[in-house]
Amino acid sequence: MSGRTFAIGDIHGELDHLFKLLSTFPLLDADDTIVFLGDFLDRGPRSAELIDYVRRALPTQTKARVVALRGNHEDAWLKVVDHGWPGFVLPPGNGCFQTYRSFVGKPQPASDETPTPDEMQEMLKGRFFPPDVVAWMRGLPYFYEDDHAIYVHAGLTKAASGDGFEHPSTLDDKTPILWLRTEEFFLKYRGKTVIFGHTVTEFLPQEFSSYTPEDPSDLWAGENVIGIDTGCGNGGFLTAIEMPAGNVYESRER
Repeated sequence: MSGRTFAIGDIHGELDHLFKLLSTFPLLDADDTIVFLGDFLDRGPRSAELIDYVRRALPTQTKARVVALRGNHEDAWLKVVDHGWPGFVLPPGNGCFQTYRSFVGKPQPASDETPTPDEMQEMLKGRFFPPDVVAWMRGLPYFYEDDHAIYVHAGLTKAASGDGFEHPSTLDDKTPILWLRTEEFFLKYRGKTVIFGHTVTEFLPQEFSSYTPEDPSDLWAGENVIGIDTGCGNGGFLTAIEMPAGNVYESRER
């Protein structure tokens, strides 16, 4: 039997929330695992520092194994670096400007501030990322699995046969499991527990959650799926779930 696994939802550059969340964890040992579900950057103010912390500092500060998964925001930035993707970079809500300023060491933009032409050119090509950060993003796995659950950024895809859902290991193209938002997965998946992020829990069908359905901002627990993106980086907070016990940890004050 595996030790405990602590799955952490989308952080989006909010390093202070991560520090606060980790401070609520029990003492971890070498049998434990911390799994990040991706979306480390964008929107929040400290994307560069957060990635450096997850890559370098945290593994030296805990005895637990640290697993970092790819989210759709890491996937999107790789597309920007490789081919360009203005449709991702330009919308302010994606938080790309905040990430740019974090990596180049400039002050975070004001709410009404827009990039200069030179800044926009750097953003559109992703040229501000250090090569080692790009290499790290490329190496992020698409999913993780242990005795307790399957951990993935967004969810699982419907099986081609129409019967059930594909295990991530069977997919030649794993990109969809970083991006999908389908009610069919949220409500109809049956099988080994899946822990996912990506879709902020307040937008999931609350009437089907067995965990505090009266609080739409909270963790969402369906039949065999658990959503833990509680809006960090968008005015929300950071959530983690401990498996197999099901203990929930949060960065917000209760």
